[in-house]
Amino acid sequence: MEAKLKVILVSHTPNPEQSISAAARLCYSPADVEQIISARNRNDNHIFLEKLIAVGHLSPIEHASFTFAIEGISRACSHQLVRHRLASYSQQSQRYVGEEGGFGYIIPPAIKENNSLRNHFEHLMEESQRMYTLLVQELTEKGRTIESAREDARFVLPNAAETKIMVTMNARELLHFFSMRLCNRAQWEIRDMAFEMLKLVKAVAPTLFHHGGPPCLKGKCPEGPRSCGKPDEIRRRLLGE
Repeated sequence: MEAKLKVILVSHTPNPEQSISAAARLCYSPADVEQIISARNRNDNHIFLEKLIAVGHLSPIEHASFTFAIEGISRACSHQLVRHRLASYSQQSQRYVGEEGGFGYIIPPAIKENNSLRNHFEHLMEESQRMYTLLVQELTEKGRTIESAREDARFVLPNAAETKIMVTMNARELLHFFSMRLCNRAQWEIRDMAFEMLKLVKAVAPTLFHHGGPPCLKGKCPEGPRSCGKPDEIRRRLLGE
């Protein structure tokens, strides 16, 4: 059964932009911490944050963190996601969560839009499901525990198999994540997921994530001859311009 992407912002640092602003002002102010904290709701915080990011003083933005619950992504996508190591992950276990009742899977758009390819793809998913269920059944009949049987049976599950994962990143790592994964050269699935994450954090920290995205939003593409050559298209999608 085909799975659908869903991204939920579970929690985040309260008043993230005010907290970051207070942390940054502490670096430059002789005032004591109580004065700095009491003034963190200043009206010019957005201007201060923009200058902070512009000059590259990014350590203060690590004080804000964001936690997402994500489902409807493939194991192929989660393998890319966990390469971003400055984050915390909790992923659904294929040992304790069985797929005997049917596993969800992701169909790449290029395959989905071609009826012949989609039929072949779905047939392969059905065959993987049949073999997985058979392996679990026969291994348990031979005395293996259900968890142990699933551990071995999962070897026939494809990269397309759906997974669910909880992700926590601080704002600095999120900006780096967006710079890498919202690029047109990023794989389509993790790019779609990153776009949904960006929309959610923009709602609670609009100044901080206004320019969240690949480097071409603010300057020259670093990909050189490998550039997609479509910065205007990216700007329209991410900034609405």
